[in-house]
Amino acid sequence: MRNRSSNDDATDRQLKLLVGLVVVLALGALGLDIWHATVTHAAMPNPILLATIFLVVAVAYRVKIDVRIHSSRSGSSWTEVPIMVGLVLIPIPWVVLCVAAGLTTIRLLNRAYSWNKGLFAVGKEVLVVSASGATFALLGVTPNATEPRATVGAIIAAYLVFWIVDELVFHPVIAVASQSTISKSFRQGLTTRAFSHLARLVTAIYVIEVLVSGASLLLLAFVPMVVACLHLWESRRLRTKQEREAWRQLADTTDELSSVDLNQVLYVAAGQGTRLFSADVVEIDLTGSGVNRVIRADADGVTYDGPGPRKFGGDSSITTDLETRDRSYRAGALVLDFHGKIRLTEFERYKLKTFASALCTAIRNAAAYAELQRLNEQNAFDAAHDPLTGLANRRELYERAEEYFGGRTDDGVVALLLIDLNHFKEVNDTLGHGAGDAVLREVARRLDDAAAPGDLVARLGGDEFAVLLVNLVTPALATHRAEQMLSALEATLEVEGMQITVEAAGGIALAPGSGGINELMRRADVAMYQAKRAGQPTATYAHSQDTADVGRLMLGGELQRAVAKQEFVVDFQPIVDLGSGEIISAEALARWQHPEHGYLTPMQFLETVERSGQLPAFADAVLDQALAAFCVWREAGYDLPVAVNVSPRSLLDQRFPATVLAQLSHHNVPADRLVLELAETLTISQLDTVGRALAELREAGVGLALDDFGTGVSPLSVLSHIPVNQLKIDRDFVTAVETSSEAAAVIRSTVDLARSLHLTVVAEGVESEPQRHALWELGCVAGQGHLFARPMAAARLLGALQRGSGGRPGSLAVPLHDGGAVVRLPRRRPSGGARSALPHQPA
Repeated sequence: MRNRSSNDDATDRQLKLLVGLVVVLALGALGLDIWHATVTHAAMPNPILLATIFLVVAVAYRVKIDVRIHSSRSGSSWTEVPIMVGLVLIPIPWVVLCVAAGLTTIRLLNRAYSWNKGLFAVGKEVLVVSASGATFALLGVTPNATEPRATVGAIIAAYLVFWIVDELVFHPVIAVASQSTISKSFRQGLTTRAFSHLARLVTAIYVIEVLVSGASLLLLAFVPMVVACLHLWESRRLRTKQEREAWRQLADTTDELSSVDLNQVLYVAAGQGTRLFSADVVEIDLTGSGVNRVIRADADGVTYDGPGPRKFGGDSSITTDLETRDRSYRAGALVLDFHGKIRLTEFERYKLKTFASALCTAIRNAAAYAELQRLNEQNAFDAAHDPLTGLANRRELYERAEEYFGGRTDDGVVALLLIDLNHFKEVNDTLGHGAGDAVLREVARRLDDAAAPGDLVARLGGDEFAVLLVNLVTPALATHRAEQMLSALEATLEVEGMQITVEAAGGIALAPGSGGINELMRRADVAMYQAKRAGQPTATYAHSQDTADVGRLMLGGELQRAVAKQEFVVDFQPIVDLGSGEIISAEALARWQHPEHGYLTPMQFLETVERSGQLPAFADAVLDQALAAFCVWREAGYDLPVAVNVSPRSLLDQRFPATVLAQLSHHNVPADRLVLELAETLTISQLDTVGRALAELREAGVGLALDDFGTGVSPLSVLSHIPVNQLKIDRDFVTAVETSSEAAAVIRSTVDLARSLHLTVVAEGVESEPQRHALWELGCVAGQGHLFARPMAAARLLGALQRGSGGRPGSLAVPLHDGGAVVRLPRRRPSGGARSALPHQPA
């Protein structure tokens, strides 16, 4: 910030020099006037006439139209008329005396003016009066109160000299005071001034002509009224123009305040405030709102931005609270400082209040946006970091690893170090979880300090940590760096006054050529348990020591070919209304037509697919075939929703929801005709992770079903995390429904729970008619299983729909009741917006 006082001092010095020059010139002009009067033996004028001219001049000065330029006031008055008349009637020195006395009297009555402004005003008037009088003298006009003589040309010439000298003296001083240029000051309001001077000149000519012609003075009686009307009209016109310009400037400034950057709002307001209110200094004090900050600006811009207190606030300042119109929010105070004491007009006070309210709103909006940005950044940080240790979490580790596997980084050799603390459970059991948390925080700090630049340290959960090692020149360097990090844990640490030694085991895995982060994690996990079993601090993954199934590994190498050659096909098992036997939807089941191993079921290859990098392509291929089958059925007249199983690992992929919606759009299938089946064996941590993807799909209208219900973690916990439309009862309960009262109780409770949540229920593995009857009596209205049909190709399912059972197209079993024995309830849209294709449970 620059030093403001040096600028002000320079301006004050220039103003004093100009004022001094004007006063000296005025004294010289007055001396010449007195000398001329002495030489021409000018007579003493009539005291009554002298007093009249003094009074008229004083009144004309008093009713002048004020215009504020920074801290000074200028304006236009009707003093030219009495001065022109006075110069025709009495000698120049007496006119100068009347003008100086009248102006001084008015200045003394108005204490707001400083002495240097008063000297300048008197000196300027002496100069212009002297110049006009000299013009009259050169044109042969001799002052005479009894027989005045003056031609129109002489009056016009004297008035023009009056105007020119006034402009030459006035604008340089105003330009210095406003830190502008003379030309800019001269051009401002030139048209208005010219029109005003023309009106005064015509009035002066008329009055003088009446006096010169000796006509009745009654002809002058209406002059004050005309002058008053013209003055009022000019005043209104000038003020209207000023107010219009002020509102325009205020509107422009308000537009500039519509920024979300608080600094920009404050700097614009402080800088523009000097122009809007012609103030010398503007201060914005935010200390009243609890923020220790003050911004100060003058005509050249912001001069200070720092802690308070404010600098101004005396008699020459105007302070306004920065608060909204309803006073519900207060941001601080706005201070306008002037060189001298001033009084704002009613319009200026209203403009200041409007500006302060707009500034307060802008400050509140900018502060709210800054807080929102902070919260977004905090949320983004929280989403990627472990709340206990502050390290990266599993999600962040996976994203960083995906950048490597996606080829978006060039960090040399990459490896993963998986660390597990030995006997950590004993710390929690012995000292409590508070002590355990303290140990985890210290371990996290030491690992983070020991990590090399670029490495990512993450906490996966519990006492398990992972380090993504990057920029490795050679693979062997991974072991060296891992040993360094584990050695950082060897020093004892103090917890609740006790010395504790932390022991850990680490597994190292180099990034594989395929399989992605999941395979890398699996290999690091295998290596870590090898280290634990061997009692060593670290172990590096070796393929020869991997206990994984060799056949599964072999299949893993063939997945890419299977996806490329479309060896994965989809069969469909009908879902049937247990009461009517009608087909109401179908579940898509993937199969692998392996060229050597034959027809493989998901149980034989799905785990391998999930651990590979081919899962997105596999899921996309299954979804594509399922939706294509729906289109075939729809063209044949069967609007049959299709259900597709989804791996939890697919939901961890942020691109999965967009992939699903893209496939729906590609096949022109309504979102509510697709149901995604999720395994209820998901862990609670997985539910928290995939919640965003599920919410996005549900909001789009895709239906969600919870598969294998009752076999995983707490069912109520699952339902509180997943916005499902449908529950699928596991086949184990269906198989035992006839022989086990516990299985029947589980099914009934599931149906009751579903009814209360407006969900539908489907029973899996229906193998016999007694099971069908039992399920129907328990309230379950839909099922699938070998009783109705085995999984089949889409074309075969269409044929089954068309043939039907017992001459009833679209059915696979005889109804359990006569058509008129059951009154169907109107279908009700489940919560979440997706339509259900299933009938409601019987009451």
